[in-house]
Amino acid sequence: MADYVGELRKIVGTRLLYLPGVRAIIVNGKEEILLQRRTDTGTWGLPSGSSELEDTALGTLAREVAEETALEVLEAEPMALYSGPGQRVTYPHGDMIQCFSIAFVVRKWAGDPVADGVEGSELGWFAPDELPADTVGIHKTTVADYVTWDGKFMLR
Repeated sequence: MADYVGELRKIVGTRLLYLPGVRAIIVNGKEEILLQRRTDTGTWGLPSGSSELEDTALGTLAREVAEETALEVLEAEPMALYSGPGQRVTYPHGDMIQCFSIAFVVRKWAGDPVADGVEGSELGWFAPDELPADTVGIHKTTVADYVTWDGKFMLR
């Protein structure tokens, strides 16, 4: 996990942390969404991650997408802000977080998607209505919101 979060974990252990971050809904020309198989849970999820100190939201998005997919974000549009108790996640090793995440739609990028082998073991393109059964729950909701998105920013 990020250096800032790692430093916090040394102090608070696995206790619940409130973390700002981003989710990337990367869409190809066939309207498929790019997902990664996470190495920590084995489930599928959107490229995503927590902000570091001094990061902007767009900076976090660019960094996380580059780290997890090797893609360079050229344009991104904010779609929604996800917050509240429904955004809580407990990882297999016991760390708990509550996300405060901005989801961005990314239709323009450079490069070819490649899994980093650290946070993700593989990448795949999926139709929004054909996500793998083991997709992270909060990311399923984000993709469902994308399907009905009318271009107006949503608060969730």
